[in-house]
Amino acid sequence: MKVTVVGTGYVGLVTGACLAEMGNHVVCLDIDERKINMLKDGRIPIHEPGLEPIVQRNAAAGRLSFTTDIAAAVGHGTIQFIGVGTPPDEDGSADLQYVLAAAGNIGRHMTDYKVIVDKSTVPVGTADKVRGAVKAALAARGLGDMAFAVVSNPEFLKEGAAVEDCMRPDRIVVGADDERAVLLMRALYTPFMRNHDRLQLMDVRSAEFTKYAANAMLATRISFMNELALLAERVGADIEMVRKGIGSDPRIGTHFLYPGTGYGGSCFPKDVKALIRTGQDNGMQLGVLQAVEDANDRQKHVLVDKIVKRFGEDLSGRSFAIWGLAFKPNTDDMREAPSRVIVQELTRRGATLKAYDPVAMEEAARVMEGTPRLVFAKSQSEALEGADALVVVTEWKEFRNPDFDAIKATLKQPLIFDGRNIYDPALMRLAGIDYHGIGRAAARPA
Repeated sequence: MKVTVVGTGYVGLVTGACLAEMGNHVVCLDIDERKINMLKDGRIPIHEPGLEPIVQRNAAAGRLSFTTDIAAAVGHGTIQFIGVGTPPDEDGSADLQYVLAAAGNIGRHMTDYKVIVDKSTVPVGTADKVRGAVKAALAARGLGDMAFAVVSNPEFLKEGAAVEDCMRPDRIVVGADDERAVLLMRALYTPFMRNHDRLQLMDVRSAEFTKYAANAMLATRISFMNELALLAERVGADIEMVRKGIGSDPRIGTHFLYPGTGYGGSCFPKDVKALIRTGQDNGMQLGVLQAVEDANDRQKHVLVDKIVKRFGEDLSGRSFAIWGLAFKPNTDDMREAPSRVIVQELTRRGATLKAYDPVAMEEAARVMEGTPRLVFAKSQSEALEGADALVVVTEWKEFRNPDFDAIKATLKQPLIFDGRNIYDPALMRLAGIDYHGIGRAAARPA
C-alpha cells in the first residue's frame, strides 16, 4: 500500500518506519531540509531504541523515502497520515496550525481519493477543521466535489519503547464514518494484528477523545501516587510498600504507580492542559485534572525542598552531582523534564551543578544554554567529583546498581537524594550513606 506521512518527528518517523517494515511503500514529508537530509544519510534526529536499523533497512530496500516536495508526497499515498506537532498554545489549548497547514497542502495537491488520517494528538473536533481546510483548498481549485475521508487514528507510543508499541500494538483506535476509509485502514493494520484483532472502530470524535482520556488517566495515577508519597513522609509510612500493596489488586494494577519528581515529556503535560482547556470551552471545570496538573508542578520541586531543608536556602559554595536529565530513560527528550526545574531552582540559590545523562547531554545543553554554574560531565563518576551530594533525577539502568563505595569515597559527604526511589534504604544505611528518597519515611532510621 502507498502511504504518505507528513512530519518526521517522534510520531511521524516511528509510524512511517514501522509501516514500511510491513511492506508498505512510505514517503515521509517534512519542510525541515536539515532533518530530511539527515534521514536520507541514514541518521536519526531523535533517540529511540530500535528505530535506526528499521529506518536504514527500509530505506535501503526502497520502501521508505524522505522528501520536502509537498506535491510529490501528496501524490504518492492513498493514505495520508498527519503526524506533525501540536504544541500547547498560551491558553493551554493545542496549537493546530501545523495540522491545518498539512491538511491545506493535501487539498491543494490531491488529484484523487485520499484517506487523511489525524495521527497527531488533537482535540475533539479537529477532524471537522481538517475536513474544512481540505474542502477550502479543493474549492479554490474548482474541485469541490472531489471525494476524500478524514480519519482519527491516535498514536499510543511510549517514548523509549515506541518501535515495540508500534509493531505490537495493544489496541488500534480508528475513528471513521466512511466505509472505504475503514476498509483501507483495516487492510493497512491487518499485518500488525495476525494473532488478535486489536482494531477498535468508533466514531471520529470518540477516537479523538480516547487519546486525551488515556494520557489524562495515566497522568492522574502518577500525581495521585506523588501526593500519597508526600503524605507517607508526614505519617511515617514507606510509599514503596504501599505501592506494592495496592498494585497487587488487579483492579488497580502496577503500571504508573511509581512516585518520583513528576511527569514530563511531550505528551502528558500538554494533553492534560489541552483537556482542561476543552472542558473550559464547553462550560466545565475539570477539577480532578486541574489537581493533577497542580500536584505535578509541586512535585518537580520536591527534591529541591529536601536539599534546601538539609543545606539551607543559600546554596552558594555548594556543588551537586545530577544523574539524569531526560524526562524518562531511553530518550533524549527534555520537554517539560523535571530536571529543568531542579537545575533552575538549585542554580538560582547559588549552587554549582555537574550533570550527566547517557543520551540527553546535547539536547540538555541546548535547552539549558546560559544556565549559570551548570557544567556537563563526561561520565557519571566525573559528575560526583567535588560534589556535596548526588541527586538522581532519571532512572537510567546504568544508575541502578552503581559502586556505592566509590560514590561514598568521591562525594564530600555520603549523601544521596533519590528522585526515583531506585535504591534500597536499608542497603544505603549499610553502606553508610545518608539517603533521601520520595515518600520513604518508614525506611529511614528513627
